Amino acid sequence: MAETAPRRGRGTKTQGSSARPVKPRDVAWWRELRFDRAGLISAVIQERDSGRVLMVAYMNRESLDLTLKTGFTHFWSRSRKALWKKGETSGHTQRVVSLRVDCDGDALLVEVDQEGPACHTGEASCFFRRSADGRWTRDDIPVGSSVASPPVSAERTVLDRVYAVIRDRKAHPREESYVASLFQGGIDRILKKVAEEAGEVVIASKNGGRDAIVWETADLWFHTLVALGYHDISPQAIFDELERRFNAPARAITTTRPATRRKSKGKG
Repeated sequence: MAETAPRRGRGTKTQGSSARPVKPRDVAWWRELRFDRAGLISAVIQERDSGRVLMVAYMNRESLDLTLKTGFTHFWSRSRKALWKKGETSGHTQRVVSLRVDCDGDALLVEVDQEGPACHTGEASCFFRRSADGRWTRDDIPVGSSVASPPVSAERTVLDRVYAVIRDRKAHPREESYVASLFQGGIDRILKKVAEEAGEVVIASKNGGRDAIVWETADLWFHTLVALGYHDISPQAIFDELERRFNAPARAITTTRPATRRKSKGKG
């Protein structure tokens, strides 16, 4: 008899469901997974946009089944002996993008879109410390990188961390949050700030003061990230476009530029 995906246990609750249910033709690969004696398999969680490793947790057959059915990561807590959905209380959920298995079949790599920070400490990744001179020190360069991409630079990491906070404030607004107030004001208020900061960059650049140029450019970049967050566009999309331009002939860039101006009425 062919092995089938395990059924969800009674009393298990989960939020949201956008992924398709597991179909009979999909369950054959279950036989290739090697769960340990406790019925668990390790799952490495990787962020799609940055390529960073976010966390490592354990899944049993039921939590893996829930992950597949709901499209959000679910795990098994070894300490609490219970199923849990990532972000169920914090809102920092992980929407599954892809699922890979290693060569021995005893570890999973789950690529996700992370909502807010992944670590319970508030850090973007659980792997924010490294060994240096016999002690653990904070490291702002994320562990790991995507399969086809080079390691993520510290500069990009800062942008990703800022963007993660912006997304978190959008999803979970706080009364005292400046970013939340921008989102509450809508796109017009956000764009007003972008235009205002762009003007400040022009003035600072005209005056030639290095510190002022850096300060105002940081303000412009920050508010531009807020505008991207409003449209749910990650910094990675900008990096990808810059990479495309860098590798493409100049003519190809100009001929594929998307339309940004409204068509004028009247004469065609």
